[in-house]
Amino acid sequence: MDLCVTVKGVSFLLQTGMGILGNTVVLLAYAHIIFTKSKMLPVDMILCHLAFANLVLLLTRGVPQTMTVFGRTNLLNNPGCKVVIFSYRMSRALSVCLTCMLSVFQAGTVVPAGPRLLKLKSALHSLVFPTFAGLWLLNSAIYFQTFFHAIAPRNGTIPAFTLNLGFCHLDFKNNLNYVIKGVLASGRDFFFVALMVASSGYILLLLHRHSRQVRAIHRSRGVGSETRAVKTVVTLVVLYVFFFGIDNVIWIYMLTEAKVSPVVTDMKVFFSSCFAFLSPYFIISSNRKVKAKVLCAAEQDRPPSMDTQESRDKGLSLS
Repeated sequence: MDLCVTVKGVSFLLQTGMGILGNTVVLLAYAHIIFTKSKMLPVDMILCHLAFANLVLLLTRGVPQTMTVFGRTNLLNNPGCKVVIFSYRMSRALSVCLTCMLSVFQAGTVVPAGPRLLKLKSALHSLVFPTFAGLWLLNSAIYFQTFFHAIAPRNGTIPAFTLNLGFCHLDFKNNLNYVIKGVLASGRDFFFVALMVASSGYILLLLHRHSRQVRAIHRSRGVGSETRAVKTVVTLVVLYVFFFGIDNVIWIYMLTEAKVSPVVTDMKVFFSSCFAFLSPYFIISSNRKVKAKVLCAAEQDRPPSMDTQESRDKGLSLS
């Protein structure tokens, strides 16, 4: 096997495997929290949903991409391609929407509670599930036509206005369909990215201007978790925007070149999945609830130490 193909395949394999593991751990931790507590905070519900979306993204994009790189062909038939591509595009869209939702809801929790905003702040918890439903409906409306465009790979020359994903093709038939789908998807992405950047910038500005008041509030309430939650959300937004920027720079380059190297295409796929791969590990390290569940599970699975066993043996001998 060629060295370049091996490096590429191992990179996709590690990214996909570690990403699936990390998001699964986050989901299991939140599942345990749901069963042991009566309710979760809005931020926790959004993080749980984000981990689910990222898990589906890696399963429907990373796994087929890795198998294709290692030479597996004819992975999916037409119905399989339609389901996989729709699931991938929905999960990728939900990833950007939920990251934006996370930033907006966090901004709503730290904004000064004036008379007009007090009701909104108290209603944030009840708005989570309606917002989830709205995001699912919005992205389903954008991507329902994927079922008409996704097909299994064809032998021979790839027709014009067909996007080759390796394991599946997207046949847009004509330039108008291609442009409309691209504008809808790109417009939605840039809107939500701009909104998450604006809300995160507002959070940072608010904390900078009112740092003394915020510290006083934390002392009076006895909670430091709000500041940690703000830092987690802002860092996740920065992480997403960073990889979103790289993804779109490569995409713009691909649009300006008549012939694009397969290496460039693979780089775009790799960087577009980096947020789904890295975000669960950041959540585990920064979210106290998730971290506590993971450490608790690790402690339960750890075998007894040699020192403990030796002390038991000595105790038995003395008795």
